[in-house]
Amino acid sequence: MTTVAKRGSRVAGTAALAAGALIVAGVVTAPAEAGAVTADPAAATVSVGRAVYDLGDLAFEPGAPYEGKSEIAAVVRYPEASGSPGPAPGRHPLIVMQHGQWATCADRPAQRALTKARKALERAEQAGDEAAAARQTEIIDRMSDRLWAWPCRAGVAPLPSSSGYEYLAEKLAREGFVVVSTGANGINATSGGQADSVYRARAALINKHLELWRQLDAGKGPLRGKLKDPATGRGKGAAFAGRLDLGRVGTLGHSMGGGGVMQQVSDRRHGDWPAGVRVKAALGLAPTATWDVEPVTKVPLAVLWGTCDQVNTGEYVKWNKRKNKAPLHGITLTGGNHNYFNTQWSPSSGQVAAVNDAIPGERRGQCVAQDGTDRRDQGLGEAAQRRIATGYTVAFFRRYLLGDTSAQPLLAGRKRLPGVPDVVKVEYVKPH
Repeated sequence: MTTVAKRGSRVAGTAALAAGALIVAGVVTAPAEAGAVTADPAAATVSVGRAVYDLGDLAFEPGAPYEGKSEIAAVVRYPEASGSPGPAPGRHPLIVMQHGQWATCADRPAQRALTKARKALERAEQAGDEAAAARQTEIIDRMSDRLWAWPCRAGVAPLPSSSGYEYLAEKLAREGFVVVSTGANGINATSGGQADSVYRARAALINKHLELWRQLDAGKGPLRGKLKDPATGRGKGAAFAGRLDLGRVGTLGHSMGGGGVMQQVSDRRHGDWPAGVRVKAALGLAPTATWDVEPVTKVPLAVLWGTCDQVNTGEYVKWNKRKNKAPLHGITLTGGNHNYFNTQWSPSSGQVAAVNDAIPGERRGQCVAQDGTDRRDQGLGEAAQRRIATGYTVAFFRRYLLGDTSAQPLLAGRKRLPGVPDVVKVEYVKPH
């Protein structure tokens, strides 16, 4: 069962935690092959708008028994109308994303000091120097507190985990979806010791954003006039009133954000959804296990994870199969790890705390499988893992939010994505 680590050990512990469609720069396009996943022929030329909103670092309080407050902030991607900053005409399905448990503040001096102290602690322990070990442990705790603070110290930028899925959000927006990637740094900073309620807090945060967008679609609410251009900080002027199809909502979460999605979409929690909002598809990228493992059987569900993921989170299909009343898809990437789904957590970003979390094998490029076999798999690179994730994610939401049945062969494992390594195993469980 997944638990939430105490704050002092969080930075170390986190790392341990269609059919035949063509993939061109991660975009699912329509090939000539019969029965292939089809995309909107104009998708490649659709203009994608980008906006952000921030209602405050401590604007959301999940409520008892959870203790702590979080931000209400997000990055928004949407199909943009020609010659206008607003969304394209028509009503667009909404997809809400949530990132997982990670450091909250991009405090580079604290990260350098933490790394140095960890090495010094190892030397002190090897030498049996208890006093030196105690000094380094105290430094580790202080630097960890700085990296996991919320709000961040003056002059220190928040670590933008919600921007780590831009590669997914942009492709989904080109397919006609409005995509809202939400921040959860406040929950990350306060979740230590609250494993029994953190997933309900995360689900409540998802529902809060859905309620805000329901109000915005009606032309009112706190988000009205609050969407800004991220490049200039000025008001975006993007009018979303009457532009959302709230009867076709999708949710996507990574890591503990995936656990939050599973809690929010579980059979017992549909009554918590805002009035008029219907979640029709949920996808977890390496989702961690919720505290009480509530069944998810009534909404189409996909779980995508890698064999070298130390969090080892491919259990939702096993837990819910044979009682699922909606389609269930398990998608396993041989050699995939936990962090590469989020660009901010991945080494190529140069971001604070970014790391390849897979346990390396004896040979270069290998990683140790965490599926109980202790097998040595060839590790996937960042780009390959994201291209595969993009292909299946776009196909999944096209299938269940747009009714595109041409995606089914891919999602059922009868076809594969060309142009990427043949490392994907799909388990498809039909509704019972």
